[in-house]
Amino acid sequence: MNFEQDRIARRSLLLSAAPDPVIDKVLAEARVRSYGRGETIFLQGEAAKAIYIVADGWVKLYRVAPSGAEAVVGVFTKGRSFGEAVAFRHDVYPVAAEAVTDCTLIRIEADSLLRQIRESPEIAISILSATFVHLNSLVAQVETLKAQTGAQRVAEFLLDLAHCPAGSCEVTLPYDKALIAGRLGMTPESLSRAFARLRKHGVTIRHNIASIADVVGLRDVIGEDGKA
Repeated sequence: MNFEQDRIARRSLLLSAAPDPVIDKVLAEARVRSYGRGETIFLQGEAAKAIYIVADGWVKLYRVAPSGAEAVVGVFTKGRSFGEAVAFRHDVYPVAAEAVTDCTLIRIEADSLLRQIRESPEIAISILSATFVHLNSLVAQVETLKAQTGAQRVAEFLLDLAHCPAGSCEVTLPYDKALIAGRLGMTPESLSRAFARLRKHGVTIRHNIASIADVVGLRDVIGEDGKA
């Protein structure tokens, strides 16, 4: 593990609240794994033996319904962790994980982390915090699907990527539009319609670049009552 990967792991929600000696022990046993775009990290129903921290790239978690349809549960990038809750129960993964882009993950064996919890219970606070964030994220997703129009969901997605507090801004879409649609609970066709509706609010799409004419104006779209 190089210096940057170590820094990302230490600042991750999973480990950031733990004492440094405990983090040292956890990371001493961790392993860095690289995955190519489209490569499977684990399958739905597979025995959950590890927790992962994303050091670089993007990963999606998804479920496959009996009909074969894929439902995207979450998309994770640098510093985010996944797999905590089920790994500690020696359960199976309720979702599958796949590399959306070439990515680098820090793999922490569940048994190794459980051993550290028994020796230093304070690390459990970090793990509970990470699990709480995942729960809040799922609640927010449900709220978004129930309360926002497609255009509002897309606007919020773009603003989450934008680093400009005001004025014009360009953002790079981090993964393909089919995955964006799945992440936002939309079909590719409805995503295209949402992008079209946002043109009147100053959003233009060129390949994987979204140009926002007015960040504050786009933020106002999210607060509109089903008008976007």
